[in-house]
Parts: sequence; structure tokens; C-alpha cells
Amino acid sequence: MKQPPWWSVSASTLLVGLTSLVGAAALLYPFALANVAATTGHAADAPVLMLILMPLLLGVILADLATNQINARVVAALGMLVAINAILRLPAGPGDSPTFFFLVMIVGYAYGGRFGFLLGALSLLVSALLTAGIGPWMPFQMLTMGWMGLGAGGLQYVRRWLGWPAGGRGEILLLVIYGWLWGFLFGAVMNLTFWPFASGDSALAWQPGLGLGATLRRYWAFYLLTSLGWDATRALFNALLIVAFGRPILQVLRRLGLRLHWREVPQLSADRASSTTDLAPTER
Repeated sequence: MKQPPWWSVSASTLLVGLTSLVGAAALLYPFALANVAATTGHAADAPVLMLILMPLLLGVILADLATNQINARVVAALGMLVAINAILRLPAGPGDSPTFFFLVMIVGYAYGGRFGFLLGALSLLVSALLTAGIGPWMPFQMLTMGWMGLGAGGLQYVRRWLGWPAGGRGEILLLVIYGWLWGFLFGAVMNLTFWPFASGDSALAWQPGLGLGATLRRYWAFYLLTSLGWDATRALFNALLIVAFGRPILQVLRRLGLRLHWREVPQLSADRASSTTDLAPTER
């Protein structure tokens, strides 16, 4: 199949970008308010964000279906993986469920950033319904999980730039580092959903009018004292689970990918495109 030019951007990619911009704006707008303490946090705007977020996520799927970039089997695989990952959240532990995050990163790496974004956001939604974890934090958790899966797709470019083959130890090392970092980053992003609303005279609190440097210093101090321990636990479990299950899960995903017949999926290995262990279903 003829590959699209490097500069082409699909409608679904634009929708993922729009969804991310909406989420980032909703997360950061409190820092532009003059009297944030008088607000009620995200309790008022979270339902509005959900009303915007759900059609955008559906639009990503429909845009890919309309352009034949995915098919019904790919959507079914997405639903299956969403259900599996939602169930993996049930064993709760320190730093949320220790088993909930690693699969999103592995799938995002194997099937591309858009697929990882959908898996992260939708599995968080389903798991919140299963665990009664519904609240004003939920749309932000969905977006953060989506960004986790989205970024994992970029690891393919890093691997190729380093000259490491698909199926080797290098890709597991990249995923371990990525999972460890996201253990901290997930907590750091989610803290922003409430930290600006806890303004006060404390040296750990944000205050309107602070410059960027002062804001970052205060947030760093707040993070070290309140979140670092929880996030370190999450980071450790991410790394251990990827070490333990990363390679066999990637092998299963690649075999599954051969049977889904995307028209457009990321080439997992340009140097081993003919290998049956690599995901290149458009060439089969």
C-alpha cells in the first residue's frame, strides 16, 4: 500500500489534537483567574468538559472508520482492550491500581498514538463506572491516561532513531523508562486539578499574580511533600510490570495486528517489515 506523504494529517489526528487542546485549556485556565479561591473548583466545569470530550472521542473513531484507516475488527479489538484494562484497575493499591497503567503504554507503542489515546481515555471511563470513581476529576483522568497512550506511540520513532530493532531488549528498555516517568507525571498532572484552588498564605499554595518561576517553585515543593511517595510507587509498578509482561504482550499484540488488516497503522519495524513478529498488516 502506498504510504501517505509525511506532511498529511488525518481528520482523526486533528480531532486528537483538538481534544488535547480542550483538555489542556480546562486544566490550566484557573491559573489565569484573578480570584480562584472564590470558585468551586472543577465541580462546575467538569460536566461540561465531559459533554465536549465524549463526542470528540467518538469522532476520532468515526473519522478513521470513514476513511477506512480502521475497520470493524479494529474497533472490536479496541473494545476488548478497554474492557481488559478497566478490569485491571479493580485491584486497588497505592497510587491508584498498580496494574492499570502499563497496558495502555504497551498498546500505544504497538498500535500507535491515536489508538493508545483512545484506549487510555475510554478504559478510564469504563473503570470509573466499575469502581464508582465518578467525580469532577474523571475527565481529567481520562485525558491524562489518553496522553500517556498517545506519547507511547512516539517511542517507535525514538527506537528507530537509536537504531534498535523491534522485538529486541531496547524497546522494552524504552517502555520501562517511559512507564517509570509516567508514574510521576500522571500524579503531577492530576495535582493541577485541585492545587490552584487551594490558594492561601502557605508557601506551598498558589496565589494569583505569581510569576512562572515562583509558581513552579511552589508547585515543586508541594509535589515533593504530598505526591512523590505515591507516584514513586506507581512508577515502580509500571516498570516492574513492563519488565515482566512487556515482551509477551507485544508478541500477542503483533500477532493480533496481522489479523486486523488496518489500512494505516504504524510500522513497528522498517528494517524487519517482512517479519511475522512485527506489526505491518498492510503489507500482508
